[in-house]
Amino acid sequence: MTIIGLICEYNPFHNGHLYHLKKIKEKYPDSLLILCLNGYFLERGEISIINKFAKVQIALENNIDIVIELPVLFGCQSADNFATNSIKLLDALNVDKIIFGSESNNLNLLMKIAKKQEMLNQTIMKKHLKQGDSYSKSLIKSLNEKELKANDLLGVSYCKAILNKKLNIELETILRTNDFNDTKANDDIVSAQNIREKIKNKIDITNYLPKTSKNKILNINYDLYFKLLKHKILTDFNLKQYLDVNEGIENLLIKEIKTCNNYDEFLKKIKSKRYNNNRLQRMLLHINLGILKKDAKEKINYVRILGFNLKGKNYLNQERKNFKLPTKIDSKSIIRDYELKASLLYDLLTGQNTYQQELKNKPIYINTADNLKASNQK
Repeated sequence: MTIIGLICEYNPFHNGHLYHLKKIKEKYPDSLLILCLNGYFLERGEISIINKFAKVQIALENNIDIVIELPVLFGCQSADNFATNSIKLLDALNVDKIIFGSESNNLNLLMKIAKKQEMLNQTIMKKHLKQGDSYSKSLIKSLNEKELKANDLLGVSYCKAILNKKLNIELETILRTNDFNDTKANDDIVSAQNIREKIKNKIDITNYLPKTSKNKILNINYDLYFKLLKHKILTDFNLKQYLDVNEGIENLLIKEIKTCNNYDEFLKKIKSKRYNNNRLQRMLLHINLGILKKDAKEKINYVRILGFNLKGKNYLNQERKNFKLPTKIDSKSIIRDYELKASLLYDLLTGQNTYQQELKNKPIYINTADNLKASNQK
């Protein structure tokens, strides 16, 4: 049996994810799928429109066998940190392969770029950064490569993580059928960003995702998020202690937030070539969650199991003794503390009650019959 790892955010779970899972099962029909799931807040600093536990339920209903948690401390960091920690968690459960979507579907290219980056002269990289290019553009220019799209860039980070840790995990790609940055397409399979844009513009999204996923989409109170952020920025006299608050940008934050009335307006005021939306959103989330620079280097010391089906349960029971990390939460861990803080903030912004589920710490279980029934209802 092939143990296959997936790394996803499901914001929201859509037809493209169904396609991804279908292709894996076609090629590896007897495989066991382990999903490393990013929960409340996402790699680009966004707030998830489906709560973490609802995403676990959706994943299990769609034939994923085990869902593990990518803690918020790592899930809202840059691509390299996001990838490294996701792969470390999947490696701890002894996956054989990690399969991800790719615009180029060219793993050799992504691996070549990853190897070149390891030998990159950082002076050249800094030169492009100083000229105002984003990290990804600076990287591609420094390597004299053609520009990569979002999933390929993340794929390079996966390759680097495998190379750096010398892991015995095989990477494999599945061709993406859409462009992450395309927010206009109306095909059956469109990106999560496209769907979120359609929601924002009150366009019907029924055709782009399963009903079970659509029904779990939440309204996010960005007005409250901004008020909390504004209070924190104007009352905390040590903003530079928070992750990604660098180069004196805290002075710009304090200056501009005083005259802004909402989150989007604030982002536009502080955005620059050097500080794009993704970088800013991550930084502002770190401020709101209170994520300190010193804590961001914390080492993962457990794997949290969020859910499983019967097949996954059997694998966990049979193989647990061979895992590289324990599957029991370290209740004294900083990682756990941030997860609880994240759930409290998320509940304020969405009206959910995830904090109580966090405290119960009970994995979601779906047996085979439930799984089949849910699939037939789609």
